[in-house]
Amino acid sequence: MYDVKVYVTYKDSVLDPQGEAVKGAVHRLGVREIEEIRIGKYFEIKVRKTNRPIEIVIEEICDKLLANVNMETYRYEIREEV
Repeated sequence: MYDVKVYVTYKDSVLDPQGEAVKGAVHRLGVREIEEIRIGKYFEIKVRKTNRPIEIVIEEICDKLLANVNMETYRYEIREEV
């Protein structure tokens, strides 16, 4: 079994309106040190072992479902459970 964590965020070239809204709220709290906030998605996925490489499985679901690859980028961490 694998424990996978997937992080999806907007590409740097894409405006993040939620992040901008949160940054505005932070500034209204008086915290002026914050220059940028980006909002993303986080997934925890349990994957059972098969003959297919785990990286292929995760990249397939990220490319087809979890991330809009035109606007978002993703990274993942894989940990094999013992």
